[in-house]
Amino acid sequence: MPDESVKVAVRVRPFNQREKDRQAKLIIKMQGQMTTITNPETPNEEPKSFSFDYSYWSHDGFQEQSDGVLVPAGGSNYASQRRVFENLGQGVLDNAFEGYNCSLFAYGQTGSGKSYSMVGYGNNKGIVPITCDEMFKTMDKNTDPNKRFEVTFSMLEIYNEQVRDLLSKDNPKGGLNVRQNPKLGYFYVENLKRVPVGSYAEIEKRTDQGTASRTVASTNMNATSSRAHTVVTITFDQIIKNESGSETKKSSVMNLVDLAGSERADSTGATGDRLKEGANINKSLSALGNVISALADLSMGTKKKIMVPYRDSVLTKLLQNALGGNSKTIMIAALSPADINYDETLSTLRYADRAKKIKNKAVVNENPLDKLIRELKEENEKLKRAMESGGMVMQEGAGLSPEELEKMRKQMEEDIRAQLMANQAMLAENDQSWDDKLAEARTETEKIETGGADSKRKSKEPYLINLNEDPMLSGVICHFLKNSGETTVGRKDASPVPDICLSGLSIQKQHAVIFNNKGVIEIESVSGSGSKTKINGLPLTGRKALCHKDRILFGSNHMYVLMNPLKPETADSSLPKEITWEFAQKEIAQVKGFATGSAGLSKEQQIVQEQVLEILPMVSEVNAVSEELNKQKSFEVVLISAAAQEGGDITQSNASKVTVKMKNLLNGNTWLWERGKFITRRYLIQELYQKFLDGEDVSHIPKEQDPFWEPTEDVLIGTSNLFLQSLSYCLDFEDTLNISDYKGQEEGHVKVKLEPCDPKGKPIDEEAFVDDPRELLNKPYNFKLTIENANIHKSRFSKGILVKYSVKNNGKVEEVKTPTVKNTLTPTFNHSKVISIPKLKQENLDFFESGCITLSMYGIQEDTLPDPKLLKLNTRELRQMENMENSQAHASGRRGTMFGNEIASDTSHLKTEVVLLQRKYERLQQKERRMQQICEEWSKKPAEEKQFEPFYRAVSAAANSTGTRLKTRVQMLNQVLQGQKYVRQMAMEKSSVIEEKEESQGDQDSFGSVDLAPYMNPGTEDSLNRSKGFTQNGKRTTLLSDINSKREVIKPARNAISEYSANKKAPTSNGKRPSSAENNKTESSACVLQ
Repeated sequence: MPDESVKVAVRVRPFNQREKDRQAKLIIKMQGQMTTITNPETPNEEPKSFSFDYSYWSHDGFQEQSDGVLVPAGGSNYASQRRVFENLGQGVLDNAFEGYNCSLFAYGQTGSGKSYSMVGYGNNKGIVPITCDEMFKTMDKNTDPNKRFEVTFSMLEIYNEQVRDLLSKDNPKGGLNVRQNPKLGYFYVENLKRVPVGSYAEIEKRTDQGTASRTVASTNMNATSSRAHTVVTITFDQIIKNESGSETKKSSVMNLVDLAGSERADSTGATGDRLKEGANINKSLSALGNVISALADLSMGTKKKIMVPYRDSVLTKLLQNALGGNSKTIMIAALSPADINYDETLSTLRYADRAKKIKNKAVVNENPLDKLIRELKEENEKLKRAMESGGMVMQEGAGLSPEELEKMRKQMEEDIRAQLMANQAMLAENDQSWDDKLAEARTETEKIETGGADSKRKSKEPYLINLNEDPMLSGVICHFLKNSGETTVGRKDASPVPDICLSGLSIQKQHAVIFNNKGVIEIESVSGSGSKTKINGLPLTGRKALCHKDRILFGSNHMYVLMNPLKPETADSSLPKEITWEFAQKEIAQVKGFATGSAGLSKEQQIVQEQVLEILPMVSEVNAVSEELNKQKSFEVVLISAAAQEGGDITQSNASKVTVKMKNLLNGNTWLWERGKFITRRYLIQELYQKFLDGEDVSHIPKEQDPFWEPTEDVLIGTSNLFLQSLSYCLDFEDTLNISDYKGQEEGHVKVKLEPCDPKGKPIDEEAFVDDPRELLNKPYNFKLTIENANIHKSRFSKGILVKYSVKNNGKVEEVKTPTVKNTLTPTFNHSKVISIPKLKQENLDFFESGCITLSMYGIQEDTLPDPKLLKLNTRELRQMENMENSQAHASGRRGTMFGNEIASDTSHLKTEVVLLQRKYERLQQKERRMQQICEEWSKKPAEEKQFEPFYRAVSAAANSTGTRLKTRVQMLNQVLQGQKYVRQMAMEKSSVIEEKEESQGDQDSFGSVDLAPYMNPGTEDSLNRSKGFTQNGKRTTLLSDINSKREVIKPARNAISEYSANKKAPTSNGKRPSSAENNKTESSACVLQ
């Protein structure tokens, strides 16, 4: 058969409730086979386009029938589950009947709709169940007596490179082995249970069994289902008897694969982590991507010699046939429609685009049965001889050491023995008739509990139903409570065995007791067990009554909802119709102090909120592992605002980030891990815990391999925000700033100074003050930042203290740090940094006005010996002690929220504004004193010497002065020229030209006599008195009121000036105005001077 390309389909789902709540924008469009995606950050750019075999629009345009099935609304192009099956599943079915191997796998990020397309929900069944149902319907229609069918079903899960059989209760430690058939070359799972099935109902029952097994496993270890691959394999054999009586077997293997979520752990967060390479979070998906790329290159002929890396992961080994061999393969890529998932959705589209270039060569698997049996026997004989001789190893082992030869011999023997056993099992199967095997399997299948009988009990008896982050695994486990009396909860190794057996993190042997008294349900922790239980997010203390739909968290992972059909009226009326995992996690987050409402949040804030809700249960799990393995570490979620980050910029709304703080409970050392790094470590911690459960001794692993260990590093004590508003007015600023940690709690103080200077750092005098910052535009500007000293409260930071900050200039960021001062809590830095701006731009002024320089105070940490008393305590006791200390701190008024120090930042900002207002206030006082002095001098003059024009100019100069001599004189000259114009006009009407010239000369002489020195150099004593009377923590309203009162004092003089200006503009007594030539001459002179 000629090569056939992998068929690729993409499907976009509707918005989920969370996306609707935050008014997400649609970024996907589809037309025919074409799919386009728009970047929400650059909506004007040309959308990226991709072409696939099928592009399914399932975002909107549907209506729900009475039975719950979604169908297209009139005229819409909605792709229903049935349409997807007809395009994809029907092809799988047809190929299976023809004897071809078929593979169908779904790819996409968690929550994008993979499981909906593959399995479906409720009556909206997916490709897998419809395909199985149609297969048996077709088999039932068979009327040929010489044709019979045999169908076997298997279901496995790949998590952390381990294979678990979901149809078997007993899985070996480390999972099932994956081996390669030496003759055929393909890989298979050793001892995987393959169950004969005779109807779709049996497949459905076995699928439910596998799903329940997944749920229990994921809850016990919190092996996140989104990180696991599920592979359902249906082997479909057609045995056809010919006229001579011999039988031919036409065999088809259908692999239906639901891949793990394709989302990447935050790549930036995990950078630099020493254990990043050891984490297998997405190892299998990465390997799958490499295999697809290599196969695409082979199919296109771009490279001649390519080794396809099937062996890099368990998943790619098992999919070898599906991707590059004897199989007809279909890939369905599930797309998220929301703008928040743009990067992941684009990545999925590119992945799918690469896959469609792969070409496979499928052949019909048809062989006579007697030939197959004969070949199996011959192969067994060869394998036995190989085991006895070992000659194969010797021939290939030239140049190897004796140890390597021995290792190779053992591996070879193990592989041969496994293959021999597999062949013998196949021969044994042929000895047993299909009917006998099917009867055995049906007997076992009938024993599996189904929801049919339970549905009647659920309407009459109270019960607990499980919640899981994967909607497919929610509602799978049901525990009924005793009709009266006590229902005990605990581990199965307890004596007596509890009624509800749970296992996993933080589950005690005797964990809790649930009381049922005629429908009145109560719960209580077992006294002295130290068990952890939460009811509706709150820790259980004492005995508590339970209501219908209450949420119960046993230990770290077991989340249940109590359903009480006897008293449904007890449910809180505000609860949603259906309780989900997400709702329960939001509830826990709210109790811990995190906001969960999405109203009024920006896109960035919504992303942060989702990350918090995602990471909280992980932190709870890691704390539980730390307690169980006694690692003396505690973890907590820390949400750091822009103001509290190193180099943070409070003007950026998207700067908040989710981190996790790890604390050494013995010596108090702390580390802040970014989200990506924590997720990587959590995965490794899960691996370590699994080894512990498997019986390995994990207490003496090298610290470099321990995910709980981290070398000491500088710890962020806290931050201070130095606001720059004073620079907009060429004013210096000196203050002692609070150092606040991420919770907003005060950790110390730092004394800083900010002053305009020349390029060499020499401060400029106060004459540079400007009223309008725009006067500084397009001029060189220099200022000096000085960090003088600090005072830190906590003694553990005395080993060494330094300050780090970053300076932005012309688009470049310069990182600066002070020298480290050791062995003191009152370090003196005397650090200065001159920042030069060659040409001040508007963006610089904007940054001066609203931005700040964040000073990050760091402490040196060392591995010190802990208090001997603490060494006697285990991790649980250490955490309880820490929680008690935190509770006392909160009770004493310290701020306990996990959020950043916005309040401290706001206080610092207000303080800067107050200082700036104080400087402006001082300027107004200077003006007031000078104007009073001028008025007093004028009032003491004899009547004949009281000339209004010089008096007017002096008052005007004082009122309009900005503190810059040049500007003051320019403004005064303008006023004089305006005055000259007015005087000339008056003189033309009342006197001669000569008198006008004399008057004009007199004006110029008078101008020269105006003394501005008292205004420019105010008395220091007066300034000191004012400074003493004003504190930076004073109320701004009082200061502004004082400024307004000073303005009232100046008001008479300003009124006189305004009246004079008004008289200038009024028509003269004879109705004539000055000539336009004179007007233009005077006004142009003023413009030149300005």
